[in-house]
Amino acid sequence: MAYQFDFLSTFDYTDVLIKGVLTTIELIAIGGVLGIALGIVGAWARTQGPNWLKPIFSGYVELIRNTPFLVQLFFIFFGLPSLNIQISEIQAALLAMVINLGAYSTEIIRAGVSAVARGQIEAALSLSMSRMQVFRYIILRPALQKIWPALSSQVVIVMLGSAVCSQIAVEELSFAANYIQGRNFRAFEAYLITTGIYLVMAILLRRLLRLIGDHFITARRSA
Repeated sequence: MAYQFDFLSTFDYTDVLIKGVLTTIELIAIGGVLGIALGIVGAWARTQGPNWLKPIFSGYVELIRNTPFLVQLFFIFFGLPSLNIQISEIQAALLAMVINLGAYSTEIIRAGVSAVARGQIEAALSLSMSRMQVFRYIILRPALQKIWPALSSQVVIVMLGSAVCSQIAVEELSFAANYIQGRNFRAFEAYLITTGIYLVMAILLRRLLRLIGDHFITARRSA
């Protein structure tokens, strides 16, 4: 017997889908900003920071980049309560995303920092600028200009990876899909629609990040 498609039954749960989309946006908005900020700190620590701080961030980057995101999420959500650190599902998801994106951002930004001309750094130091000032005013902006497309792609990857947060009952988009198909038994329709929503969100996020880059990162400052 031929399968009878029924997409209308999935759209009966539009409110669930909207809530899932909004939660996913919340996760990537907060997690993206904080993750990139952590990446900037990590890049500074590994290139300009004190010697005692470099191995700490090196170990952090290697640990996160060589373990699955799902395991990191479970460790935070199920492991921290063993240490009497109680956090909610959404807090655990945000913390996992920030830590994960921060590690990858550290390496991406560090690559941009390494590409900045050494002469510019030496010239700034000769003007009695501190290393923190040199990093902020001389190194960071040119570095971000070089690696912004790669950093933007990593943010999109983390947004798509947030789908596994449904495993700890975070009510994001993939949780919504599981909820819907568990009630109308229309798995094909539910996951097809969810796939389309993820595709649109990824394209829009990439374009948003490109606009941010064009206006705030790669744009030339007026004299």
